[in-house]
Amino acid sequence: MNGPATRTQGPRGLRRFAGQRPHRPETCELCGVAVPAGHRHLVETEKRTLVCACTACSLLFDRPGTRTGRYRAVPDRYLADPEHRLDDGVWERLQIPVGVAFFFRNAALDRLVALYPSPAGATESELDPQTWQQVLDGGPLAAQLEPDTEALLVHRWEGRSGCYLVPIDACYELVGRMRTLWQGFDGGAEARAALGAFFDDVERRAKPVTPAAPAGDRS
Repeated sequence: MNGPATRTQGPRGLRRFAGQRPHRPETCELCGVAVPAGHRHLVETEKRTLVCACTACSLLFDRPGTRTGRYRAVPDRYLADPEHRLDDGVWERLQIPVGVAFFFRNAALDRLVALYPSPAGATESELDPQTWQQVLDGGPLAAQLEPDTEALLVHRWEGRSGCYLVPIDACYELVGRMRTLWQGFDGGAEARAALGAFFDDVERRAKPVTPAAPAGDRS
């Protein structure tokens, strides 16, 4: 899930979001059983890839004491920070060429990694990571972010902004959708419609967060 600037996502796992899905049913990559649409994913921490998982296998890696091994279950929580603000000046400082970016904490590097959608896939920002830290660390979502498996998703549009804590696989699904639909310089009408639908779904799922919420809260 990590790589140099402009490098697209890894050879497997994330590739399923980069184009049209295969016609054959997807299977759990641990036990081989068929999995339905909307199944859960694990992060394979050594290779930084997403792995399809059935319910039984995902539960094995979604228990206390299993968050530091080779596989980590991607949580299914969505949180929103209603007080989040990013004005035009701050967004220009971040040097993101599109109105969407997401950030996850790479446990191996012990820092935030910033990525954004592009026609080539997930593109890593070259900006100094300390700048991201200064912008994001003051909000309540950053304190709750689970390394490698969750992301802070920032959206800037029409002078407004939103900040959400979401599962990392949702971000890569968005990247794949944008890569498939992107046309022209600004993405085109179809890509913009898909982006709007994606954030409408995030808004429906996300619960408001408060600074007092515990760091391990999965509600």
